[in-house]
Amino acid sequence: MATPTRSTSARLGLSAGIASVVVALALVALKLWALYATGALSIAASLADSAVDLLMSAGAALAILYAARPADEDHAFGHTSVEDLAALGQSLLIALSALLIGWSAVARLLSGVPAALAAQSEGIVVMVISMLLTLVLVWWQGRVARLTGNRVVAADRLHYLGDLLPSAGAVLALWLSGRFGLGGVDAVVALAAAGYMLVNAGRIGRAAWDALMDRRADPAIIARIGELASGWPGVQGFHDLKTRTAGSRIFVNLHVELDGALPLREAHDIGAGLRRAIMAEFPQSDVIIHQDVAGDCDPPA
Repeated sequence: MATPTRSTSARLGLSAGIASVVVALALVALKLWALYATGALSIAASLADSAVDLLMSAGAALAILYAARPADEDHAFGHTSVEDLAALGQSLLIALSALLIGWSAVARLLSGVPAALAAQSEGIVVMVISMLLTLVLVWWQGRVARLTGNRVVAADRLHYLGDLLPSAGAVLALWLSGRFGLGGVDAVVALAAAGYMLVNAGRIGRAAWDALMDRRADPAIIARIGELASGWPGVQGFHDLKTRTAGSRIFVNLHVELDGALPLREAHDIGAGLRRAIMAEFPQSDVIIHQDVAGDCDPPA
């Protein structure tokens, strides 16, 4: 499958972002009704997660749109860091929602009063519909992520996949309440969902923080770039391979060692060819290659 251009990748990424917002709005509306009808705390946990999803999806769509802007005089390396700022804020919202849900679940468990749930069948239908909508969205996000390599879409997809767990837990809690009168399971499911949300918040927040602090790219990506450089025709060696990430972009700086007797045009062509090869394999990368004379270059710092 051909690698899409950056403009096509931006359009696909934005389409995934808009689809995410539309689905999140539908999920929030459905779960609000289900919470009103059933009073289930497990549905409240799933609703809180969907509400956070709505904020995250809206932020992601805006971030994708803003990050697609070309570099300018004030932002010579582009605008993709906005994706990491948005993700950091989203992780804080997820953590806050999880703590509120967890507190309510613990309070209900300690009260010793079983939860009085109602309209369990209707609640189950709503939650099953929400899971089906989520699965459709996850399919489309997965397709876009494979075509474009957009990390924001891929991360959003993973989060929606994770949302299926609280939804399934809410269905289980409603079924057990309606069939066996086990209302206490609702609070236990909500507490488990809150813990899961906290884990996700930590993962998303750490990834965003690492990017804002110019952490290197994935070691597998660095290793692959090294393989391309070491095997490229005319390259006798390389050094000072440095990377950093900003949102969905990977910035690469690389020094290659060439025969000092090569004509300038030939040396340029070798470096340009390697740059194109790296960008072809990693479409979201921004690559700068410096040519050094083999055997006469400064040692790595």
